Amino acid sequence: MKPSVVSALIVACLPAAALAMDDHPVKQPDALKWSAAPPALPAGSEVAVLYGDPASSGPYALRVRMPADYKVPPHTHPTAENVTVISGTLNVGMGATLDTAKSEAMGPGAFARMEKGVQHYAFSSGPTIIQVNGMGPFEIMYVNPADDPRGMAAKAPAESTTGSK
Repeated sequence: MKPSVVSALIVACLPAAALAMDDHPVKQPDALKWSAAPPALPAGSEVAVLYGDPASSGPYALRVRMPADYKVPPHTHPTAENVTVISGTLNVGMGATLDTAKSEAMGPGAFARMEKGVQHYAFSSGPTIIQVNGMGPFEIMYVNPADDPRGMAAKAPAESTTGSK
């Protein structure tokens, strides 16, 4: 190829390369934007979305930061869930009952995949961060409806907004 043709091809590809860079962001751990976890998860954890929109269809990745002794009761998902432990210890078990004796401890670097519809539960031994990757929308259905934190808010007594005298 002539140098002028190669130069023209390189210049023509620059906008595409710039767009591709936007599709491949680098996220440093100290720059993640953490927020309260969605109501489908028990209170106390935080999430940071790395890419995608977990509430929409398509690929996503997010991190979940859990305090010590954080528990996610037995549940299922309508899509497969891929979990990697970033720090701390996540204990994972299978079945309809959270049984700490039947769980497996996963340390940093450990990976688990729960297929669509598989009943499983998780709890942290100490402060823990995990990464969840999958195809959205991310949904969680609790085996026991009484464990669903979305229903717990409706059952809690309403607090007075008038204040005391």
